[in-house]
Amino acid sequence: MSGKLSERKEMQIRICGKKMEYRFEDILEIRNGKNQKAVENPEGRYPIYGSGGVIGYADDYICEADTIIIGRKGSINNPIYASEPFWNVDTAFGLSVKKDFVLPRYLYYFCKKFDFGKLNKTVTVPSLTKSDLLKIKINVPVKEEQQAIIDKLMKIESIMAFRKIELDYLDVLIKARFVEMFGNARENPKGYKMVLFNDIVEYMGDIGSNGANKVIVNHLDMKDEEDYAMMVRFTNFTKNDFEDDVKFVSKEAYDFFKKSQIFGGELIICKIGSAGQNYVMPYLDRPVSLGLNQIMVRIKDIILMPYLYQYLHTDYGELLISGCINGAVTKTITKTELKKIPVMLPPMELQKKFVDFVIQVDKSKVAVQRALDETQILFDSLMQKYFG
Repeated sequence: MSGKLSERKEMQIRICGKKMEYRFEDILEIRNGKNQKAVENPEGRYPIYGSGGVIGYADDYICEADTIIIGRKGSINNPIYASEPFWNVDTAFGLSVKKDFVLPRYLYYFCKKFDFGKLNKTVTVPSLTKSDLLKIKINVPVKEEQQAIIDKLMKIESIMAFRKIELDYLDVLIKARFVEMFGNARENPKGYKMVLFNDIVEYMGDIGSNGANKVIVNHLDMKDEEDYAMMVRFTNFTKNDFEDDVKFVSKEAYDFFKKSQIFGGELIICKIGSAGQNYVMPYLDRPVSLGLNQIMVRIKDIILMPYLYQYLHTDYGELLISGCINGAVTKTITKTELKKIPVMLPPMELQKKFVDFVIQVDKSKVAVQRALDETQILFDSLMQKYFG
């Protein structure tokens, strides 16, 4: 029966004190979510969870604390641990374990490692069924070993969380230094010269700069296996991943797309979807071609990229970019609109001073990121060790 162990199985695990394999149906209950209208004031309310996290608050709850939330539709590989009572909507399941046998956080870590995608049977929106979930098998050690595993993984997660806070703090430090040196970008209190974005651009292009759409398609041979050049996509920037989840093109394709070759240091702006989001292209020491739906900008020597990047990431800069975005459903931004953005242009001496500060902070960020990456590797290896 779902959520209950047979007396024979429970006695076996207690006597043997070893890791045993069971199905979810032996050790937990699965509660279906229900839709609930969110209330505005969260004080004294209960969080409403969807498959992606908290989406509001409710007056009542249907799941107890220490329940694991699994997406039923959409984000099915994003388990969430709820440490307080909550309401889950119909796009999410609540997994409640038999606590005297399986510790909730042990189940949570198992779910983080388990690939729920292999249970998906739909082509469009990924989805899970209760019957499939109940058939999942899990190895269960004695509670003392479960707790030891939980303690170790939670400690590593807390270290990673601290490293991420450090990185956020360093970003805030750069923002604060920008305001200290140049003032509020919107107000321009020091009366710096204002120019149009177009005035600082040496070259602005995209993959479409190489020819008509039909010509582009005929020459685009993006592939997964290693080849002459990397074709950078916007997901590489958002994930900060330029090594693993990458695509490649041949030398012939790279040479054809000569108007969208990138060498490092360019400003890369998303054209569609996350329109306006922007990053600075890292130096990868290899041939790189710009992928689809991105704009790349090389700037003149009257402005320095670290200064420009930070200017565009002030509240005022982000407001200016948002004003260039069109589309109610699919957000888009064009080169024409970007060229109209006003840019505050302080003296080069001050820009250089700011860039020197950014370089020093970036060194600290590299060290913290390296420590975070190493900790993540340790966490992943332990997850593999404990949950296969």
